Amino acid sequence: MVRLTAELIWKSPHFFNAVRERELDLRGNKISVIENLGATEDQFDTIDLSENDIVRLENFPHLNRLGTLLINKNRITRINPNIGEFLPKLHTLVLTNNKLVNLVEIDPLASLPKLQFLSLLDNNITKKPNYRLYVINKLKLLRVLDFKKVKNKERMEASNLFASKEVEEEAKKESTKTFTPGEVPNVPEVAEEHQTPKVAAPTPEQIIAIKAAIVNSQTLEEVARLEKALKSGQLPADLKTLDEDTGANVVKQKDENMVSNIQNEADGKPNDMEEQRNDEPAPMEQE
Repeated sequence: MVRLTAELIWKSPHFFNAVRERELDLRGNKISVIENLGATEDQFDTIDLSENDIVRLENFPHLNRLGTLLINKNRITRINPNIGEFLPKLHTLVLTNNKLVNLVEIDPLASLPKLQFLSLLDNNITKKPNYRLYVINKLKLLRVLDFKKVKNKERMEASNLFASKEVEEEAKKESTKTFTPGEVPNVPEVAEEHQTPKVAAPTPEQIIAIKAAIVNSQTLEEVARLEKALKSGQLPADLKTLDEDTGANVVKQKDENMVSNIQNEADGKPNDMEEQRNDEPAPMEQE
């Protein structure tokens, strides 16, 4: 951290810039606090405090000559509410790339009676709803905001939008809102609503029907399909087409020995019913 001392001010570069204004260059000194600017004796039209670590835009002496203040790439979060009393001729302020977040934080700039050019780019404040219209409405003399000319149409729109104090206060409150649990729908719950509806598990009778179909299958592909259906718990489409009466009859025709035999087969046990099924296709031999 470097202090902004009178000695640093005297040793820093000062020159006539491109627009023939006398400029003091205090860029990149790791300054954290604005102080001792009275040592300039109000001899500069432009002061460049860019690329430092300044957090607050305050503590200015009366600088009646200063017209341009460049203070981009700092960490400014607060502006002196009475800054206009100390910088009455300031017309250009560059606050690009700082830490301004809420709309209310730029309200003190309204005290600058000559402010016409302002940049707030790369501050989170620019992401707030109606940011540009809010700034235009607050700073009546502004001609250029974020390097874009302020149009009459925007002035009218801003004036209409913030015609009442209530609307302005609501905009300020809205900009200060942060995320809190419960303000938005729970993401997992929302996602769950769009998931594919769960398929109802098959009944015990349907499971028996699937196992019976495995025993009666003629091809390895059919066996694999039915075994997959059994593991997933989803009834195959061709078995779903059976009406309730037919399904009931099929279930009734399966005695306890059949069910037991099917379960044994699933467990890898030998089939002992082969001789009792003269009218049915022979079961597949185990390899």
